[in-house]
Amino acid sequence: MSTQASARRLLLVHAHPDDETITTGATMARYAAEGAQVTLVTCTSGEEGEVLVDELAHLAADAEDRLGEHRRGELAAAMAALGVTDHRLLGGPGAFRDSGMMGTAANNRPECFWRADLREAADLLVPVIREQRPGVLVTYDDNGGYGHPDHIQAHRVATYATALAAVPSYRPDLGDPWDVPKVYWTAMPRSVVQSGIEKMAAAGTDFLGVASADDLPFVVPDDAVDAAVDGSAFVEAKLEAMRAHATQIAVDGRFYALSNRIGMEAWATEFYRLAKGRPGPADPWEGDLFAGLG
Repeated sequence: MSTQASARRLLLVHAHPDDETITTGATMARYAAEGAQVTLVTCTSGEEGEVLVDELAHLAADAEDRLGEHRRGELAAAMAALGVTDHRLLGGPGAFRDSGMMGTAANNRPECFWRADLREAADLLVPVIREQRPGVLVTYDDNGGYGHPDHIQAHRVATYATALAAVPSYRPDLGDPWDVPKVYWTAMPRSVVQSGIEKMAAAGTDFLGVASADDLPFVVPDDAVDAAVDGSAFVEAKLEAMRAHATQIAVDGRFYALSNRIGMEAWATEFYRLAKGRPGPADPWEGDLFAGLG
C-alpha cells in the first residue's frame, strides 16, 4: 500500500482528556501549525479524575458524577489552544467510562474501559484508522506509561486496531484497509526528567518534588528513546491547553502538577519510542515522526 497520502497525517490514541496535552501537546500543536492532519481519539471522558478546583468538586464521581461532561468541555478548549480541530471520543460520549486507578472499585464497573471487550473497542477505532489513513499513530507502551488501566487498555486497543485495519478481508464494512507505516509510544527519558526535577527545585514552586527521576514509575532509559519532537515554538500553546484542563492540572510557570502535587516541567520537546516502522535520521534521536514517509 502506498504511504504517499498518509505522509502528513497523525493519529493519537489517548486514555483521558488531559493525557494528550501532557505528553504530546507540543507535538500536536507543531504538526497542526505545519499543516498536517492531526486527529485525536480519546477513549474515556475521565469521569473518575480527582477535581483540583474546589468550586467544581460537586462534579466528582463520588458526588454528582458529572465530571466527564465537564472534562469534555476542557478537552475542546485545550484542542482549540493547540490548533487541533479533529478530536473524537472512542465510540462517542459515554461509550466507555474512566476505570480509575489500578486496584480501585471503579475497575469493577461493567461500563469501564478496562473491562471493555478488546475486539469491540478495536472495531470502533478501525474505521477511524481507515478513514484518516495516518502515516503515524501515537499511543502508550504496553504498561500504559505508568500502569493506569485505561492507558494499558488504550495501548491494547490501538495496537489491535492497527493490525486489524491492515487486513483486507477484515470487516470491509469498516472501510478500505490501511497499514499504518509508523507507530510510536510516548516516552519520558530519564535524563530529561532529572533535568526537570532540578529546574523545579531551583525555581522553588509550591509543588512537591522528588529526589530522583528513578523515583517515578514512567521514566525510561535514554537509550530506549527513538524520537524527540521539538515543539519549542508551541510551548505557550501547550501551557494554555494545560490550563484549560483546570480540574486536573495545576500550572505554575513552566511547571505543572496533577492531584498528587508532584511537580513536573512542561516540556517543549516531547519524546517517543518507535514501535513499528523504519526510523528516520537520528542525532541522537529522530526529530520528525514523519521522516521516511515521503
